[in-house]
Amino acid sequence: MAKILVTGGAGYIGSHTIVDLVEKGFQVVSIDNHHNSSPKAIDNVSKIVGQNIQNYAIDLCDAHQVAQVFETHPEIEGVIHFAALKSVGDSVSDPIFYFRNNMGGMINILEQVQKHQVKAFIFSSSCTVYGNADELPVTESTPMKPAESPYGRTKQFGEQMIQDIAPVCPDTNFISLRYFNPAGAHPSGLIGESAMNKATNLVPVITETANGKRASMSVFGEDYDTRDGTCIRDYIHVMDLADAHTKALQFALEGRAKNNTEVFNLGIGEGVSVLEAIQAFEKTSNTTLNYTMGPRREGDVVAIYADKSKATTLLGWNPSKGIEDIMRTAWAWELDRKY
Repeated sequence: MAKILVTGGAGYIGSHTIVDLVEKGFQVVSIDNHHNSSPKAIDNVSKIVGQNIQNYAIDLCDAHQVAQVFETHPEIEGVIHFAALKSVGDSVSDPIFYFRNNMGGMINILEQVQKHQVKAFIFSSSCTVYGNADELPVTESTPMKPAESPYGRTKQFGEQMIQDIAPVCPDTNFISLRYFNPAGAHPSGLIGESAMNKATNLVPVITETANGKRASMSVFGEDYDTRDGTCIRDYIHVMDLADAHTKALQFALEGRAKNNTEVFNLGIGEGVSVLEAIQAFEKTSNTTLNYTMGPRREGDVVAIYADKSKATTLLGWNPSKGIEDIMRTAWAWELDRKY
């Protein structure tokens, strides 16, 4: 059983991915300082998988502490790097904080990957690297355009850093996963999307509004050049996304890549507008949502969705859940949240 380090393991995607990794035979160690996550997430992951998951509550920007984790676990064969700040709006208002955190942590992790000759490095990238793409759906060869936010720029920088370090790390296979809009929750109801900071992603905003935690919600922009005037995104169930990370890790560890850097889009390949997402929620929950139409939000891309054929062909990845599955599990999680 290969030992894998997951950064941001108590976070939304990280916690679900740990479950998938352990269920498929990997040992896992986590790093998460709980800046935007709850320690209960790791506890509940341990309940799901039936074994204790060790988490180091350290700041990835502390190079010494990061080095100590690798020294304690010299047998680490792969790293899945999730840990980063991710709010588009916050990155616009405080870009220095985002650059320092996201790039500082990335540098420290890559330094240890190089030093310890880790076999596989999976980077949690984002569809934001494409900016406002000229053609849809985007493929892995779609040119990057200027990022619409400092958050998106940190993902572009991260991928560029990997391209620069890969030639001096010939024994490491690097994979950047550009995923779209993760949502939904684990079917057990023990883990789900539960940021410690105020939620900004559409699906938790919808469920919190429906559950009375918010009086109402705003739809940011109704005059975009889309079929109903609202932004379009590609929503992917978090368990499908977790499965993709495990498959990418296996692909890298087994040396199946032609080059030691690869990029994959992860999405279901369909665009859903904000209003269509609201309608899907209302249908699956039998609830009427209190929302208003508002002005555009700075940093938002108009529309983006994926061509997932490369991930299907090379990784054998086929997402099985759609927008109604996402809304159903997200609503069940919201109604009985554990943390």
